[in-house]
Amino acid sequence: MPSFDIVSKVNSMEVENAVNQAQKELLTRFDFKGSNAEIVLEKFEIKLRAPDAFKMKALVEMVVSKLAKRGISMKSVDQGDAEMSPLGHARQVIKIKQGIEGAQAKEIATFLRGLNLKVTAAIQGDELRCTGKNRDDLQAVIAALRGHEFPVALAFVNFRD
Repeated sequence: MPSFDIVSKVNSMEVENAVNQAQKELLTRFDFKGSNAEIVLEKFEIKLRAPDAFKMKALVEMVVSKLAKRGISMKSVDQGDAEMSPLGHARQVIKIKQGIEGAQAKEIATFLRGLNLKVTAAIQGDELRCTGKNRDDLQAVIAALRGHEFPVALAFVNFRD
């Protein structure tokens, strides 16, 4: 039976490249000269540190714009709140979300059932497997999913006949 997987994954190399570009821009920007602002990437978390709230806002804007230019969906980017210390230093964590959570997977599965196509969706961990007897039905499902707005960025992999 033809099938494909619905996933929500971010390419880790693209995240790394975006952070490297942001670090280079941080070193060359005049408003950050002499400050102890930094950008650190740890797995799928980007940790930012800045001497004040204004520089933190500029730092977040810089990183988010680099992520967007590298083709990373903003649905996969979770910006935490900036933490201010009593001395005025600011810290913030930007998390890159991987996988489809259970509630979102159920929402996608109910959407697929509502299409009245002969396909089934099975939740497998952090992805969905969509199977059907007809290849055209699966292509219609992909088109419908691309046309509908979901809270996660969707990608379609492992299309098999």
